[in-house]
Amino acid sequence: MKRRDYLKNIGLSSLGMAVVSQEAVAMELLQGPKPKPKAAKATTPAVPKYNYGRTEDEIARDAKLLAEKFFNDHEMKTITVLADIIIPADEHSGSASQSGVPAFIEFIVKDQPTFKTPMRGGLRWMDSASIKRFGKTFILCSKTEQISLVDEIAYPNQAKPEVSQGVNFFSLMRNLTASGFYSSEMGHHDIGYVGNKPNNWEGVPEEVLKQYGLSYDS
Repeated sequence: MKRRDYLKNIGLSSLGMAVVSQEAVAMELLQGPKPKPKAAKATTPAVPKYNYGRTEDEIARDAKLLAEKFFNDHEMKTITVLADIIIPADEHSGSASQSGVPAFIEFIVKDQPTFKTPMRGGLRWMDSASIKRFGKTFILCSKTEQISLVDEIAYPNQAKPEVSQGVNFFSLMRNLTASGFYSSEMGHHDIGYVGNKPNNWEGVPEEVLKQYGLSYDS
């Protein structure tokens, strides 16, 4: 599926992207401030300072969450593979993982703990299903094997009842991947989102003034 078709299917648009949403703030935290030209060697501050309207308590909480680790290495590798299946690299931009989606998902499940159990349980379901079908965990499967399993759970209306847990997990994974990618700088470029731009205001058009019996000469 082409990326823009996918974007349309999940009901997003360049005008609908919540660039000041919690997801965008999370991605900004993970990506850090944009580097300045000819800057000194980049370092990772313990508590990034951003002017995005966060209170001191919220900034401290962000720092605490960034310092914690929830997913283990195997889970993060699985998330990376799945994210790139959902949003692969194309002629417009890089893949979900190249935009920082795995780190975004790691952050978001700590920020919203209700995601922890369904995400971890879903990742285990992926491995269990892969072992049952192919005799190996999901990340060790071939690309063809991975896609064949994903195809079983990616379309809820067509999925069999016995893979309902996988369907629920993949829907969550897909939504988090889309939220992370399209709130990243790469995602903004991908859909052509440029934000507010200054323009040249030349006043109310004459036809609008005439509609209300007004003119600049009156």
